[in-house]
Amino acid sequence: MYQQGRTIKDTLDRIASNEYVLPAIQREFVWGTDRICRLFDSIMQGYPFGEFLVWKIRPENAVHYHYYDFVRWYHERDASHCPELDPIENREVIAVLDGQQRLTAFNIGLRGSMAIKLHGRRWADPNAFPRRVLALDLLASPNPEEEEGDKYVFAFVDEELIGETGASLWFKVGDILNLEPGPDINDWLLDKAIDQEQNRQAHRKLARLHRVVHSDQTVYCYQEENQEIEDVLNMFVRRNRAGMTLSYSDLLLSMATSRWTRQDARKAVHEVVDELNLIGPGFNFSKDFVMKAGFMLANIQQVTFSASNVSHSNMSAIENKWQKICDALFMTIQLASSFGFDSKSVGAESALLPIAYFLYEEDVPEKFLTHSQHGQCREDIKGWLTRSILKGSGVWGSGGGESMLAALRPIINNRQPGKFPVADLQKEMSSRGRGLDFTSEEVAELSEARLTQQQRIFPLLSLLFPFVNTRVT
Repeated sequence: MYQQGRTIKDTLDRIASNEYVLPAIQREFVWGTDRICRLFDSIMQGYPFGEFLVWKIRPENAVHYHYYDFVRWYHERDASHCPELDPIENREVIAVLDGQQRLTAFNIGLRGSMAIKLHGRRWADPNAFPRRVLALDLLASPNPEEEEGDKYVFAFVDEELIGETGASLWFKVGDILNLEPGPDINDWLLDKAIDQEQNRQAHRKLARLHRVVHSDQTVYCYQEENQEIEDVLNMFVRRNRAGMTLSYSDLLLSMATSRWTRQDARKAVHEVVDELNLIGPGFNFSKDFVMKAGFMLANIQQVTFSASNVSHSNMSAIENKWQKICDALFMTIQLASSFGFDSKSVGAESALLPIAYFLYEEDVPEKFLTHSQHGQCREDIKGWLTRSILKGSGVWGSGGGESMLAALRPIINNRQPGKFPVADLQKEMSSRGRGLDFTSEEVAELSEARLTQQQRIFPLLSLLFPFVNTRVT
């Protein structure tokens, strides 16, 4: 049923009191600063920004689900995930199924901040993520030649710039929540070094901002009251598949979340991704990689993303083996890091999964990474991985890579204990037209590789100079 329109201020109050929450089937916040600014320009111009879809969950059912809060103080490195809420009991819940990105944009713009890494700065540098707030330039004039597009200048700026007079006069958008029209606006502008015409222009913009936040009923919702999770999930998938920023793996992770029983799949996957990316000099794995590893290591028949593959039985199998899957993944990435690989040189991430499967099935001890007893096995893995990554898309791309992953599992299962079956793996790969031998044309192409092509240069040098110790210490 359709709900009566609400103001942005009223909606943010409901978010602040956790009356509106995010269900675990929702994805993460993915908008950048430009999209947030564009949304605020749209509301200032009076453009509609779409209805929202919410799910009213009755108290007796609300206790069965995981919920998240909306992002407020976004930090690209330290606080990019939606905060998990405590269990909700004895009250109904309004869960937002469609509209999270827009509502979070309002929440950040009016109540929070964004901290995005500066270009060229190191990820580990704490000063690389300056905290900035959304501001409106009260002196900027619209471009008369631009009939469509932005007409108000919003930007995320350092808070020290707020109120400083110059070519721009920045007003912190969040301050409008506690500012009354008329006298309060006049008082804010009183000591600014601007002329009379600039004062009138600034006053009009602040009055307009106050009206669209406090008075205009622009937030419209369709409220679903069906309590069947499968029906709601199907509606969620249908509604969100049309969105440009929602990947198929986002939807599958949402479905997986609803089918795990002992823990939150969404939280578990994101935690593993974050921890993997902190290993050694740093990596850039995504949830797609971790989800595919789950299919691979749990022996799901198809190592592929599809709705039918995210069945209750498959998700149960992954959940039951989750800790061992994580242990094998961590050891795999630690091993790759010890070979000298990092985010810039691991181009074919799928090449890591047969290694993870081997470590999983072999149930190797932690000393595998350093003990001389396992030295030859590590060298065999390094050689195979290096050639696989150097081949890149010739082996793992252009379709068929996922079916090959499934085909390599029985080869590893039939291995000699303690031995990584390099020869048998290469034989199976060659039978599929994806061997690890290099033709004369490929050798010629590699000889012309540039130093900037690190995804190719590092594995190439590793093959040419195998006696060089690339272990990261």
